[in-house]
Amino acid sequence: MHPFAKNSAGSVAALGEEKLIAAIRRWLGSASPRAPFGIGDDCAVLPASPLRRLITVDPVIYPRHFNDAVPPRDVGAKLLKRNLSDLAAMGGRPAAAVLALTLDARTSLVWLEQFYRGLAASARKYRVPIVGGDVAQADGTVAASLTLLGEAAGARIVTRTGARRGDWIFVTGELGASLPTRHHVTFQPRLAEGAWLARQSGVHAMMDLSDGLAKDLRALTPPRCLPAISAAALPLRRTADVRGALTDGEDYELVFALASRADREKFAATWRRAFPRTRLTCLGHFAAAGAVPADAIDLSAYRGYEHLQR
Repeated sequence: MHPFAKNSAGSVAALGEEKLIAAIRRWLGSASPRAPFGIGDDCAVLPASPLRRLITVDPVIYPRHFNDAVPPRDVGAKLLKRNLSDLAAMGGRPAAAVLALTLDARTSLVWLEQFYRGLAASARKYRVPIVGGDVAQADGTVAASLTLLGEAAGARIVTRTGARRGDWIFVTGELGASLPTRHHVTFQPRLAEGAWLARQSGVHAMMDLSDGLAKDLRALTPPRCLPAISAAALPLRRTADVRGALTDGEDYELVFALASRADREKFAATWRRAFPRTRLTCLGHFAAAGAVPADAIDLSAYRGYEHLQR
């Protein structure tokens, strides 16, 4: 669905800012609490927490992150879920979110209502109150940026740093072909899986996959090491090939480093009992830079998605 209205009567310009905010409150419904704990004050008031706080932000921008083929409800849900995936990667859980809209005055009210209803449904599913936001005008732009506040789901958070030479490389789910399979909008953030992994002492580092395994795995790799992963081990999504699994991006799966001393079979068996519907794959290990097996993929030959680069 195209985000621009065919005439001004069906656009946000027909309402203006104050009436639009009132409509947004209606569209969000129970996903947004009353002020001062939700929309309606200069700031939202959040309850105190003894746990470590987490914060992340991600946008959806037309036509960069969605196009006319993506239903607006899916766009709203994707905006929240891609932020939730970041929380999952550190073993966190959501607490609250604020949303900044940047809209052309021609933006369709029908499109925007469906966007918010998709966001609200996802917020209720994952128990994320939408507590505030902002609306600004910019010609030719339809974009939304969501800031998500969270907290550690347990005593430990997991970062991208911490992997060691010899650690096993694991990934959840399947990889590649995220656009043709619509996985880029239908994915489910791995919140429960991330919280479980954070409780496992053998998990040394973790991140979510958004720009492609070949690029993202570099951030997890310990100094003076390279990922030694096998093409045959890649868990391919339907219609995906090896290049797609390495570079397509928007997989929103978790990739993590498991201690080399860990019993992989026992770990995998425990995982299957906890998450029987979530696939888990060992891709290989982190090897010393001069000791990578001959049959390992040369990841330097692949490029994932990178902003601001042609």
